[in-house]
Amino acid sequence: MRWISGSRRAAAAVMAMLLVPGGVAGFGQTPAPPQGGAIAARAPQSDELTIAAAVERALREHPAVRATEAGRRMAAAQQAEARAGRLPVMQFREAFTRSNNPVFVFGSLLEQARFGPQNFSVQSLNSPPSLNNFRSSLEIRAPLFDQGRTAARQRESAVRLEQADAHSEEARQGIRFQVLSAYYGVLLAEARLGVADDAVRTAEADVKLSRDRVDVGTAVASDLLAAEVQLAEFRQERITAEGDLAAVRAALNLTIGLPLEVSPRLTAALAERTFVADAEGELVRTALANRPDFLRADLEVRAREAAVRGARGEWLPRVDVFTGYGLSGRNLASGSGDYAVGASLTFTIFDAGRSSRISAAEASAAIAEGERDKAANDVRLDVIRAHQNFLSARGRLDVAARSVEQATEAWRIVQDRYREGLSTITEVLRAETAVVRARLGALHARYDHSIGYARLLLVTGRLTDVSDFL
Repeated sequence: MRWISGSRRAAAAVMAMLLVPGGVAGFGQTPAPPQGGAIAARAPQSDELTIAAAVERALREHPAVRATEAGRRMAAAQQAEARAGRLPVMQFREAFTRSNNPVFVFGSLLEQARFGPQNFSVQSLNSPPSLNNFRSSLEIRAPLFDQGRTAARQRESAVRLEQADAHSEEARQGIRFQVLSAYYGVLLAEARLGVADDAVRTAEADVKLSRDRVDVGTAVASDLLAAEVQLAEFRQERITAEGDLAAVRAALNLTIGLPLEVSPRLTAALAERTFVADAEGELVRTALANRPDFLRADLEVRAREAAVRGARGEWLPRVDVFTGYGLSGRNLASGSGDYAVGASLTFTIFDAGRSSRISAAEASAAIAEGERDKAANDVRLDVIRAHQNFLSARGRLDVAARSVEQATEAWRIVQDRYREGLSTITEVLRAETAVVRARLGALHARYDHSIGYARLLLVTGRLTDVSDFL
């Protein structure tokens, strides 16, 4: 009778490892990482890390944010440059010339106010001596009408600035999604490792129970071998889970800018949540109104239209006004001043490339319209896929919960039959494997449900914060 009581104690230990009141051990909770395990030994723990803190740090440290901020500064500088096209241009020039060219000498003497009667001699006019001329000039030129080019550049630069803002928002929403995926990925990996630990402990108890039965002659050696095979498989699963946890922790650290050797304790849990999604048609309309990448495509059409207007302006005349003041002398310390004020009108009668440039601008605008329409279709498809994936994940939650309950109950029944000699060890091991698979399926369903909702927010352009996940 001793082996019977020992077998029952071992079976009770197996039951305690797998079951808690109301379901499977650890189900609905975030299992803690194993103490003394490989991950815990090489990954020192640091401060707690909330989802909000992780997102805030990522938005501050992520390279994509720095890149988009630089892009916006560049767009703002280009807009300021376009506005400056309406302002006058002032130039100062200092020139020195030495020549005995008769025309140069004659004109320079007049500029310097040193022309005299002696300079009218034939010898002086035909063969003058070399002359130094220092010419200082200040010129101001302003466009009254520049064929509409400045206005077109201003419109285009304003659109480019809006595009830069949309690009920045797109990057920020993408970073939020990356953080949520990595953060929940760590939670999932920790939970998987907890399930693997439970499975290993259960398999170890099975091996002990089978060995005791073989020793007393109530089981054959094949039962022990089958239990040991399952123990080896579960240990392999635990090793894989440890490696996956290390990889997703590294992904999270890289996303939020933490050193790889740091292992913060995550405060959130991979728990069931309730997310409410709008109807599919409303989601599509929301995406077309809010998605930054589609807004950039729509803005590109406006930018190309501004470029077309600028190209067509080449048919118009250009009107400029100018003024200048000059000082000419034989050295920098002396000289005679003069000024000029005027206006100019320039009309290009023939330019062989003008029509081609206009045609190219119009074709570019047509391309932008086509790209915008394609982007709209991509947005619709992204929303439909994300919505269906979210609905699928939400439906799998209930199925997974029932699966865990059913697998657990089946395992209880098989255990009871096995203790009474009415079942085989193979059925027990199969039932335990089903429980483990059901638990893992439930964890993945929770992960897919939360990340599916995050992706739904992303594809509709509404992932502006992470308040729904706190």
